[in-house]
Amino acid sequence: MSDELFPEDDVPPVDAERELLDVLRLNLVPGVGPRTYQLLLERFGSATGILRATISQLQEVSNVGPKLAMSVVTHGTEQAAREELERMRVANVTAIVRGRDDYPAALERIPDPPTVLYCQGTLLKSDELAVAIVGSRHCTTYGRQQAFRLAQSLARAGITVVSGLARGIDAEAHKGALEAGGRTVAVCATGLNTVYPPEHKELAELVKQHGCLLTESPMDQTPKSGLFPQRNRIISGLSLGVVLIEAGRNSGALHTARHAMEQNRDLFALPGRVDSEASLGCLDLIRDGAMLIRGVDDVLQALGPLVSPVQRSTAETIRKPAELQLSEQEREILNLVTAEPVPIDEVLRAATIPPSRVLATLTVLEMKRLVRRLPGGYIARY
Repeated sequence: MSDELFPEDDVPPVDAERELLDVLRLNLVPGVGPRTYQLLLERFGSATGILRATISQLQEVSNVGPKLAMSVVTHGTEQAAREELERMRVANVTAIVRGRDDYPAALERIPDPPTVLYCQGTLLKSDELAVAIVGSRHCTTYGRQQAFRLAQSLARAGITVVSGLARGIDAEAHKGALEAGGRTVAVCATGLNTVYPPEHKELAELVKQHGCLLTESPMDQTPKSGLFPQRNRIISGLSLGVVLIEAGRNSGALHTARHAMEQNRDLFALPGRVDSEASLGCLDLIRDGAMLIRGVDDVLQALGPLVSPVQRSTAETIRKPAELQLSEQEREILNLVTAEPVPIDEVLRAATIPPSRVLATLTVLEMKRLVRRLPGGYIARY
């Protein structure tokens, strides 16, 4: 994904920029959230169509009353959208609009996907292999250590670490991924012209260099309490699973856990001391069915098959996160096996290692439930 809104020497057609401006106009209208936008989109077909509608036509849509209809017509002006677009260009921010090819497929599948994502940095196709780590801002030394360690291990395995750039567990998750040389995504509640908390400016710069900052808020949006629970659905929505570390019973991280369950994401919790207030929310989740984890192996083994395979290179396609734990030899043999049944003899001929080692490796892969043997001397991937 380019760091520029439109790559040099590749001027978009007028209708593409027109649609982007209209999406930004609607995103600047107070009261037009993702669900209302979706209803309007279903009625009028596009952002441009919404803005061409009359006040009476807008009021025909559920949840749109006279006040909101008037706001759509008067608040989201062309001038405001062009000024927003200029702020984005100055800050090197990309607009990722729902419905376009670069919009994260995982977010398309949640109940209320953001209309537009502001992206500072790069969001890659491989970032679909993502796990969120969230927890308390007021964490203990144990919580900090565990968040850093787990993020580090996930990043080394090739998983993108998603969190919210907040103090405490979030910050340690980003730092752990960066320390391992991996990728990390910070989902912000504020606009990208405001780093919150302000002491994380340096951390935000590092995240941009090795991943990206994402938000659905306009560029100049300042911190407001209601924005933080709302952004948590994006943290979980981008991820295959969510790990909670040190969440007390009143922790905002529990919002992310609820979103994960609603979005059918895997939910994990790392246990803490049973007499620690900081861990009571995690312990409650484990009691209620969240998976207890101790480290990266527990997470990767528990994550289910991907909705669609992720191509990490021309020779490597990931279908289950557990494949990231394989040795080089195991990975080589696995990538010779496809979802369609292939003769084992064909795998033996294509491998660069002796047949006896190929057969032994296939047995290991079968035990890990990554391949299955079929009648007639065939084998296939799960």
